[in-house]
Amino acid sequence: MKREPLEIYIHIPFCVKKCNYCDFLSYGIEDKSLENTACQSNRQNPVPQSYVDVLCREIRWYGSMDGIKHRPVRSVFFGGGTPSLLSEDQMLQLMSELRTDFLIARGAEISMEANPGTLTPAKLERMHALGINRLSIGLQSTSEDELKILGRIHSYGAFLQSFKWARAAGFDNINVDIITAVPGQTVDSYRKTLDQVLALSPEHISAYSLIIEPGTPFEEMDAKGELELPDEDEERKMYEITGTFLKKNGYERYEISNYSKPEQECRHNIGYWERMDYLGLGLGAASLIGKKRFTNPKNMTVYMKGSFAQESWYSDEELLDEKAAIEEFMFLGLRMIQGVSEKAFYKEFGRKIMAVYGSIIQDNCNKGLLKRKNGRIFLTSKGLDLANTVMADFL
Repeated sequence: MKREPLEIYIHIPFCVKKCNYCDFLSYGIEDKSLENTACQSNRQNPVPQSYVDVLCREIRWYGSMDGIKHRPVRSVFFGGGTPSLLSEDQMLQLMSELRTDFLIARGAEISMEANPGTLTPAKLERMHALGINRLSIGLQSTSEDELKILGRIHSYGAFLQSFKWARAAGFDNINVDIITAVPGQTVDSYRKTLDQVLALSPEHISAYSLIIEPGTPFEEMDAKGELELPDEDEERKMYEITGTFLKKNGYERYEISNYSKPEQECRHNIGYWERMDYLGLGLGAASLIGKKRFTNPKNMTVYMKGSFAQESWYSDEELLDEKAAIEEFMFLGLRMIQGVSEKAFYKEFGRKIMAVYGSIIQDNCNKGLLKRKNGRIFLTSKGLDLANTVMADFL
């Protein structure tokens, strides 16, 4: 019997300090909301050992399930938060548990998000020795002023040092995150960030446009008129520069916000956009197994109880009907430059894509937003600019 591959996401919800734009489920060191949760972070132990122990229990729980334990794991992604705050011993504990309880495929992509200021040469060498083979470093900007307004804890110099240490430790697959439309950012300052990142020749670059998210310090600052955001023309120029500069330097755009050198795409993210089964472990982590979507508790006290066998423990559980699955197939697949496969659609749903979305697809093709070619349907350059509008047509 063929075992379908699986992806694993592990959430480490602890940071030195939350950034001003961040709405992820995460906590800064000594966050008072974690008092009395048996999971208090502090400077000496930024990732509480109690949290790692519950994570390992969760890994063992799923690793004992017949429908999961024999499936080859093709990627593991440590996200956060700041997973690089894990101590070397905690990394060893988690990696050992994963290899004991899951079938980690040969050549699996194992990624860890990292922030400058949380890395040392020794930690990077240990990470690499443990089999972590892809690093995603959150730079965001090379401008000290922009880093400060974003609320980052590091300088550009600290990033450079971390990048060089990572190369020396043997990492040959590094992603660098950058952000456009930062308050106070200009086209020239963004071009400088791109130039300085490209000079390092990372294998992968993720370029995201800043979104003012509800509940963040930026939302409050924006409401008070304290943010000097680039205007639409400047933001548009930054978007165009990203594509032009990266293509000129050998990077291919394979998803709306992601660029890589040949064959250096992030396999974990591609699996997500292609709706592969994925298992989320840790506080608030989401999973999709077959047609079932479920989310771990977002409340730390509840999560730390580790009641994995009780359905009531999960904060959200949903059995996707065909309509929801088809819509998800389309709006996730269209994020990729190659778009969606008509053959894959038929294989998954037993229906031809044109029988379901024919008029919508044809209408967007007529507008120059979509193209249908060689059994695939994908966004045009014009369509990429209006991606959210196009995707909304499929919901």
